[in-house]
Amino acid sequence: MSVNALSAPVNVANATSRRLRTLRRLPQRRTELGMLVLVYVLVLGLYLLAALGATGAAPKATIVFAALSALLLATAHLAVRRLAPDASPIFLPLAALLNGIGYVFISHIDPAEGSNQAIWTAVGTLCLVATLALFPRAIDFERYRYLIALAGIALLLLPLAPKIGEDINGARLWVRAGPLTFQPEEFAKIGFAIFFASVLAERADLLATGTRRIGRWLVLEPRYLAPLVGAWGFSLLILLAENNLGASFLFFTLLVSMLWIATGRIAYLGLGGGLFAGAAVFALEIVHHAQTRVQAWLHPWAHFATSGYQIIEGWFGLAGGGMWGLGPGQGNPQVIPEASTDFMFASIGEEIGLVGLVAILCVYLLLMGSGLRAAVRSERSFDKLLATGLSLLLVVQVFVVGGGITRVIPVTGITLPFVSYGGSSLVSSYLLLAILVRISNDNANQIATSARGSIEPATRPGSRTSEDRGARQPAGDLSTTGGLAL
Repeated sequence: MSVNALSAPVNVANATSRRLRTLRRLPQRRTELGMLVLVYVLVLGLYLLAALGATGAAPKATIVFAALSALLLATAHLAVRRLAPDASPIFLPLAALLNGIGYVFISHIDPAEGSNQAIWTAVGTLCLVATLALFPRAIDFERYRYLIALAGIALLLLPLAPKIGEDINGARLWVRAGPLTFQPEEFAKIGFAIFFASVLAERADLLATGTRRIGRWLVLEPRYLAPLVGAWGFSLLILLAENNLGASFLFFTLLVSMLWIATGRIAYLGLGGGLFAGAAVFALEIVHHAQTRVQAWLHPWAHFATSGYQIIEGWFGLAGGGMWGLGPGQGNPQVIPEASTDFMFASIGEEIGLVGLVAILCVYLLLMGSGLRAAVRSERSFDKLLATGLSLLLVVQVFVVGGGITRVIPVTGITLPFVSYGGSSLVSSYLLLAILVRISNDNANQIATSARGSIEPATRPGSRTSEDRGARQPAGDLSTTGGLAL
């Protein structure tokens, strides 16, 4: 019998698998395209309503806005269609909706900032495309984990460098390089998420089970706890050196949460909470910026003219919006300090009300749920932990922003992903999105590979079946797993 005849069943199986994958891709990408069209219509309508509410006339730049929005959405969709065809169709439309809503309200607050945000949206879209093109598999991020970790540390400490680091509103978070000003922590958080996921994927078992015996008890090896203690010390260092409450809380919460998820030991949550509480008490004794934030949180009316003014104006904005809001373009969020950045949540709430804010929170929940769904479907531990960590970054940022404005926690200066003004926040959010899209695409490929492996080629004349091979295998031979000869 010829070689072609022998390989024919395998070719048929491969062709069948490829056809099934192609048939599955088409509905997903069509669904994504349909949702992007819906997002485009909603954002364009909101843009017109905001302009009519503010000036009573449609803006002159409506055609330009419509054309550029369509171009960016089409670019992102075609990139995902080409570079990650099996990815979930949910990620890109949800991010585009949040980005579009943020742009509309930023333009109403400050047209100049709106123009800048449009440029950063284009840069973020290009970064999404570049990340998908440069990293064809999520596992590629793990290969560069130490380089990524070093880059994250360098970025986080960059504001402390003389001449380029800038102190704004009591916190040293900014770096100025010529005409460009950015927040390095926005990119460092993604690097730390990759590094934490890689290390925990290797050491989860060691961190979950005690290996050192003290009397009758087995306890964890101290050196395996070094990442937790190191992160605690590093977050405290950031807080002391840069007065950066937000980054300190965000990074430490990220590590402790991923430790808990990787090991399943709830004791890490208690240990992490105790370490952070101790650091917070210590910082309140020596860091003036932290003291000011806590005073404004506990007694805003007593500091109305100073540190409490921003919180109180944010309350007025939310109260003015009520349940349904004053209407797009009819509010006055400009009176709130940092209305387009730290207090974007209150600025939007004034015009679309509680119902609109709940709808935006639901979009964030859907985005986070899609990330966790990608984590659950991943077969590799690194992919699971990375998708979980990035999803946690999103939800923690939203909680910190909303909690600060509603006085659940002190204001930290963290921005809303995809919504708040700022190139650093927006570009880093698109990088985060690209990684989630890549993990989702890898999951579909793994499932397809497993399905292809389960297709048994037809039995050729003269060949032995798997039952024959298993019957002739000597007892005690462990070369079979699950009934399949290896």
